[in-house]
Amino acid sequence: MGIIQTSKLVFEYIRRDEEGNVEGITRAVDEVDIDVQPGQFIAILGHNGSGKSTLAKHINAILFPTEGTVWVDGMDTGDETKIWDIRQRAGMVFQNPDNQIIGQVVEEDVGFGPENMGIPTKEIWERVKESLKAVGMYEFRKHSPNKLSGGQKQRVSIAGVIAMHPKCIILDEPTAMLDPNGRKEVIRAVRALNDVEKVTAVLITHYMEEIIYADKVFVMDKGHIEMEGTPREIFSQVDKLKSLRLDVPQVTLLAHELKKSGLDIPEGILTIKELTEALEDLRRS
Repeated sequence: MGIIQTSKLVFEYIRRDEEGNVEGITRAVDEVDIDVQPGQFIAILGHNGSGKSTLAKHINAILFPTEGTVWVDGMDTGDETKIWDIRQRAGMVFQNPDNQIIGQVVEEDVGFGPENMGIPTKEIWERVKESLKAVGMYEFRKHSPNKLSGGQKQRVSIAGVIAMHPKCIILDEPTAMLDPNGRKEVIRAVRALNDVEKVTAVLITHYMEEIIYADKVFVMDKGHIEMEGTPREIFSQVDKLKSLRLDVPQVTLLAHELKKSGLDIPEGILTIKELTEALEDLRRS
């Protein structure tokens, strides 16, 4: 069993009127099966309303299945006695860092989680130091979070989760409110955590360029998993992605159009470097 596994996961939002009568039911997640192995970098992609954030909240036991099962590190999220353990294993980073930062000083904020866990003071400060270094924010440890940029605040939020030593970190559209530079900072920090610290990462996003380094990608639409595969396998299906109302990176789209016009270049080009090399190979042949 993987560190995260879902079996026929269904979640329904129930709408009620002012008297509490059921007005309607929306199935936000519809029989989803995923299996995430320890140390993987997984991306879950989809347009707004596809069900990806609802799925993410099940991994951290914020939401519970209407039907089906979710296991985190072998524990069933439906077991109320395991909720605290599950949330320690699977840390969550949300869209808006301001909703997650509560300390007046960066290092105090990062130490808040371990303190609540009853970690000894000496170890808390060691964790704060290692976590801030992991996301490249150690030099800002004495700063007020209010003085930081959006990308820096989000990296502090990630450090706060890392300080609790989770086995898995779930990032629910962590760059949605950031500018392009802030987005790059955050994704770089997540990749470093995954590469160096071997923390399992689950990234929920609708920015296609953020998923090119993932080990595996799940594409959601209307609560279903519509596509799954490596980034290259996913980006080789430009027309299908467009039908799911998703953009593709400009370089992938350009390569796709060049191939349609008759140039013999590979499908699923992910970077400018790959496209340049493909065109060079074509010129030499």
